[in-house]
Amino acid sequence: MTTLLVAKQILLTIYSKYEVYITPLMKFLLALVTLFLINSRLGYMETIDRATVVLIVALMCSFMPMNFIVLMAAVFALLHLYAFSLECAVVIGAGFLLLFLLYLRFSPKDTLVVVLMPVCFLLRIPYVIPISMGLIGTPASAVSVACGVIVYYMLHYVTQNATVIAAMADEETAAKFRFIVDGLLKNREMVVTIAAFALTVIIVYLLRRMSVDYAWTIAMTAGAVVNIMVLLVGDLIFDINQSLISVILGTIISFALTLILQFFVFYVDYSRTEKVQFEDDEYYYYVKAVPKVTVAKPDKKVKQINSARSGAARSARPPHH
Repeated sequence: MTTLLVAKQILLTIYSKYEVYITPLMKFLLALVTLFLINSRLGYMETIDRATVVLIVALMCSFMPMNFIVLMAAVFALLHLYAFSLECAVVIGAGFLLLFLLYLRFSPKDTLVVVLMPVCFLLRIPYVIPISMGLIGTPASAVSVACGVIVYYMLHYVTQNATVIAAMADEETAAKFRFIVDGLLKNREMVVTIAAFALTVIIVYLLRRMSVDYAWTIAMTAGAVVNIMVLLVGDLIFDINQSLISVILGTIISFALTLILQFFVFYVDYSRTEKVQFEDDEYYYYVKAVPKVTVAKPDKKVKQINSARSGAARSARPPHH
């Protein structure tokens, strides 16, 4: 454990020292992965489905605010949908606009969540986002989590029904609109997922703020259990045919990833907990102080030995009789 703590301290020191370079690099990688995934899942417009275009846009995103990544991802998705079906582009574009306004109203600082949620869905570990946001966010983070879920299911619905949409005749514009809108509004799996993730965020947030030992661990465990239970109950009620094994394995992997987050953000030593009492003119204060676990980075001292000088010193010594 000491080795891990030293490694953590080294990483934090490196980040604080080179933050001006590391932050743009992380933005570039996030934009690169996001745009490549959009191209691989949609890929209807050949003009933007090129590595050079993705690299140029990702490079632009590295020097812009995080919201610019969300904007570029939405633009790429809408351009692909426009090349596939104008009706799809109009419906999804209207949905993006409503979500963008909702997200800006309630949780404008959770940009990363809106981008990472669809990515985590494709990686089969979407459950890591609601648990993590319950730990480091606020109850309003449930809105950004829900926006990310809706974005994923909107794009997933189009790709899943691409054959049916393409088979409709051009004169059936109204039928296309009705088919797309009904499919999105009546998506029971999306509704159950939103409910599960929102409830997970709120429960994890409430439990991790409790003044009990191992509050974060308790909150993560409870959040993982609640997430599984709500998804399974929703599956039984609405018959959405979710894979039980996929839900359980994905939640376990997500729990392990949140343990890494806890190690970097909230790693404390409960064995050295202190309770402090003090007062001022108006109040008495009872404070529970839990120290963070930190390890100083070991200093390496290198002692240089000059062989030539030491040899000269030996030759200058008078011989012993």
